[in-house]
Amino acid sequence: MDFVLFGLMLAGVAVFHHHTLQVSVAGLVLIIAYKLFIGGFSTGPGVEGLVLHMSHEWVTLANLLGLLLGFGLLSKHFEDSNVPAELPRVLPSDWRGAFLLLVLVFVLSSFLDNIAAALIGGTMARVVFRGKVHIGYLAAIVAAANGGGAGSVVGDTTTTMMWIHGISPMAVLHAYVAAAVALAVSGIIAARQQQAHAPMVTEGLEQISVDWGRVATVAFILVVTIAANVIANLEFPAVLDRFPVIGAAVWAAILISAPIRRPDWRLLPDGLKGSAFLLSLVTCASMMPVETLPAASWQSAFGLGFASSMFDNIPLTALALKQGGYDWGVLAYAVGYGGSMLWFGSSAGVALANTHPEARSAGRWLAHGWHVVLAYVVGFFVLLATLGWQPAADVPPDQPPTQRPSIITMR
Repeated sequence: MDFVLFGLMLAGVAVFHHHTLQVSVAGLVLIIAYKLFIGGFSTGPGVEGLVLHMSHEWVTLANLLGLLLGFGLLSKHFEDSNVPAELPRVLPSDWRGAFLLLVLVFVLSSFLDNIAAALIGGTMARVVFRGKVHIGYLAAIVAAANGGGAGSVVGDTTTTMMWIHGISPMAVLHAYVAAAVALAVSGIIAARQQQAHAPMVTEGLEQISVDWGRVATVAFILVVTIAANVIANLEFPAVLDRFPVIGAAVWAAILISAPIRRPDWRLLPDGLKGSAFLLSLVTCASMMPVETLPAASWQSAFGLGFASSMFDNIPLTALALKQGGYDWGVLAYAVGYGGSMLWFGSSAGVALANTHPEARSAGRWLAHGWHVVLAYVVGFFVLLATLGWQPAADVPPDQPPTQRPSIITMR
């Protein structure tokens, strides 16, 4: 019954895509009521079970809220800096320019959070294509952001979880083999879609002055976020399970830099609505009775990629870490890139849909972004064919943080 209720909520989101917040909140209330009075939680029955469950989940939810709202303000800073408006001067005017923009999103996501990379990519696309962004291209932006974060322990929440668990950053690096192939497959098709829909405008461009103060503000916020992520993982990993370090770091940087360039606070009400949808979805997914996964194999990792487009990939990754026996690079690609197949399958997709509401249709996303599914499959099997399935010797979760590998000292 848990999965029936969750499936009905996902179906409602897909069908009533103009009322996603109402559907998700109603689904959350219904699932909580069912588990309170009938089903029970994995942490225990009744109110006590709910409280114990939320005591584990609140950090994840707070981080997501901080990132979604904070990076929404950051993307507006970036747009107002006029840097996106300068891109047509340096990018090719044909489909290659649209593809290079996706490559830029991919690279940004390797050291930024994928939410920030997707929002920056969406901002650039809206400017250079004069607001006429194809849905297939929006899907490719999300896929590029998720793919770029798949091989980096600071590029995605799931890979950061692996790092906290004690898995070496090198153990997920080969996810880039699959992610690069997927970028080429999806990116080229999406770039041609966009070129046919609305090509990049390069003629008649006015001379635009770049606001370097806003550029510095964007850089400051990103540097603070990355530094907080790296320092917390290396020096204080236990704190990450108890306090929303990353979300707090983003907002601390925004408030510190506000006297230099004032954020557009008017974006917060709409951003809060979109964030509430994702938080409802993540909370419902965390309550599903997924206590075990199939035996670790490339087949189960492949299936988890499709599951990640509907379920939150954070609890799926947590279960995989507990179970062990996975090739962590293959799993990182599967759960990271797989969420791109539906707009609500990843936090990057939800964040982008907040700024591009036309993307909030599962049917249109699949119809125009079909190449993301194709790219996922092709990338996965290219990785298997070239490097094979290499399950790593897992690091015990109770290993002292000082013994964990460092991205600075690793050879």
